[in-house]
Amino acid sequence: MTVKYEEMLKKAIEKLPSVVENSDRFKIPESEVTYSGKLTIIKNFNQIVNILRRDPNHLAKFLFKELAIPGKIEENKLILQKIFTKEKIDEKIREYCKIYIFCNECGKPDTKLFKKGNIYFIKCEACGAERSVPRV
Repeated sequence: MTVKYEEMLKKAIEKLPSVVENSDRFKIPESEVTYSGKLTIIKNFNQIVNILRRDPNHLAKFLFKELAIPGKIEENKLILQKIFTKEKIDEKIREYCKIYIFCNECGKPDTKLFKKGNIYFIKCEACGAERSVPRV
């Protein structure tokens, strides 16, 4: 008894779930923020840069520039010299990811940031695409 390809395909499709869950393996980390006087402290800054696989100084410089304030990295925390909401900081981290983490071609976060001459690039380890990114 031979089963035709179309019949096997039909049975296989019937067994598939109707809803497929979206299980992204990469989630943009959220900041854990505390306040001390007029300072905003991102307690999990070291964890954030480890997840993003970027130099802490690069992300810190981006945040200082975007938020237009000075700050410093101290004991795996980022200290900003002004009060900012957690939502504002998370928004800027998402913006950083859009520019310096995600590949424009395939959308994956598997990229490396590197410098050629005076120009910064990100190269996707998933699809091989390469593009220049603005300096911080």
